Amino acid sequence: MRLDPFYLIVDSAGWVERLVPLGVRLVQLRMKDRTEAELRTQIRQARALCVAHDCQLVVNDHWQIAIEERCDFVHLGQEDLCEADVGAIRAAGLRLGLSTHDEAELATALAAAPDYVALGPVWPTVLKEMPWAPQGLARVKDWKERIGDLPLVAIGGVTVERLDDVFAHGADSAAVVTDITRNPDPEQRTREWIAATCRWR
Repeated sequence: MRLDPFYLIVDSAGWVERLVPLGVRLVQLRMKDRTEAELRTQIRQARALCVAHDCQLVVNDHWQIAIEERCDFVHLGQEDLCEADVGAIRAAGLRLGLSTHDEAELATALAAAPDYVALGPVWPTVLKEMPWAPQGLARVKDWKERIGDLPLVAIGGVTVERLDDVFAHGADSAAVVTDITRNPDPEQRTREWIAATCRWR
């Protein structure tokens, strides 16, 4: 399986509506502190937009709703993996991505036979407080050597200017949040990401 090299992460269907029509092919909807009704509405809207624009939708955490709404992917953190029914996710035909931050988490992730593995934060990130130090590019290279043909997603502090280094060290896809959503012109920054990653497609 191949992942698009540009992996956008946003927290609402509104962002999906703004940015996916620009040519985004892979987007994760990561929402916190929402009611189940709000989650379902947002996921349903995002999925419809992604279907219309030939974009794969990844739902973070909320695997039950993702199954019910017939989404493409679920992405789980390590804590969520412990509570999720991976068998049900697989039976529903969804693909699975897993977060990793250290050796133990990589072993846990690989035991679940995911469709991709994410490593982060590669660089310091302002998105949220992390108990892990920045992984660095050497860890990206090490992780890729360990997982082989399994796609590797690099996340955390990734910008357009750092993409060459990320891909040179083995990442298959670069995930981005704040470099776009906190940019003064998110649409233009999205276009820059698409242009910068097109040669890795």
